[in-house]
Amino acid sequence: MAEKIVMENGKLVVSEQPIIPYIVGDGVGQDIWPSAQRVIDSAVEKAYDGKRSIAWTEVLAGEKAYELTGSSLPEETLSIIKEHLLAIKGPLGTPVGKGHRSLNVALRQELDLYACVRPVRYFKGVPSPLKEPEKTNITIFRENTEDIYAGIEWNAGTEEVAQVISFLQTTMAVNKIRFPETSSIGIKPISEEGSKRLIRSAIDYALKNDLKTVTLVHKGNIQKFTEGGFRKWGYELAQEEFAAELEAGQLVINDIIADNFLQQILLAPEKFDVVALTNLNGDYASDALAAQVGGIGISPGANINYQTGHAIFEATHGTAPDIAGQNKANPSSVLLSACMMLDYMGWTEAASLIVAALERAFAQKQVTVDFAKALNVDSLSTSQFAEVLLAEL
Repeated sequence: MAEKIVMENGKLVVSEQPIIPYIVGDGVGQDIWPSAQRVIDSAVEKAYDGKRSIAWTEVLAGEKAYELTGSSLPEETLSIIKEHLLAIKGPLGTPVGKGHRSLNVALRQELDLYACVRPVRYFKGVPSPLKEPEKTNITIFRENTEDIYAGIEWNAGTEEVAQVISFLQTTMAVNKIRFPETSSIGIKPISEEGSKRLIRSAIDYALKNDLKTVTLVHKGNIQKFTEGGFRKWGYELAQEEFAAELEAGQLVINDIIADNFLQQILLAPEKFDVVALTNLNGDYASDALAAQVGGIGISPGANINYQTGHAIFEATHGTAPDIAGQNKANPSSVLLSACMMLDYMGWTEAASLIVAALERAFAQKQVTVDFAKALNVDSLSTSQFAEVLLAEL
């Protein structure tokens, strides 16, 4: 019997047939989700001899939601995900410079999914610009709800921005707004609570997975109280809550300036295990690291609230409208995100089967068009690639 996943005493309780909402997504979402779902279902069936299965339920967001309901993010979608704790989604589009703000950001804000978790690793056979991409094996913990992604900003020339600038100049004695008549203004909130809960999750993850080093990535040399606060609060948290692990040598906390971090992940990525970053820095670093191991087409992502149990697992790439509906897109990102979901549920055996199937497919150069040219091989369609994975399973 299908049942909701629930949180009891700080732990997920998952039945043999959990109900999991999914969002197909915009653009290539229509191509990758059906193939990915077949692979996920097959892995679960094989791992547990048919005794477990997922009861999928579709919820709407993005273009399909707007066409059917007049809203890009219906309240019903938020309500269902809140009720069922977990969800998985394809890519959702965001217009630049106009229209609604990012639906991805809206989902994270509405559900308080404060940790964006992205494990970045290399799969043998995947084309990479690095000579030794296998040295990159880093898990990113990006704060998800604060920083400039809070969306607190006012457009140049508006009455609102004039009020903000007047307050800054007259009340706060700010004299460094060089061109006040044509400036837009944004606010960057970084809190002790928001920083500590993110860094705590990163440390818990490192200890759980026998990873020793957690690195705080920040721009505290310039932004003393926001980025600098993130660094300061991270060290305080480690001393307050993980003193025994620090003393025993199980855990090492260090920090690095964000621009130097972007150099070091190219020069010596093996120095990093788990990294904790503020929201904007985490956005930059996530895509930069993904490029080192083959691109965001194979990069998984999860947005998690470890306190409430809520989590959305997602394809991290864009909607790729130029190839949407053509059965060309690589479903690996959403598949690896599904593996993160299965691990989060405690269904690690099924996740391991999918990862192993992907490893064998890549090693045999059975790839979609995004990798085929670089490998000088014929490309597989989305559905053909799924068939390869099903055969490997």
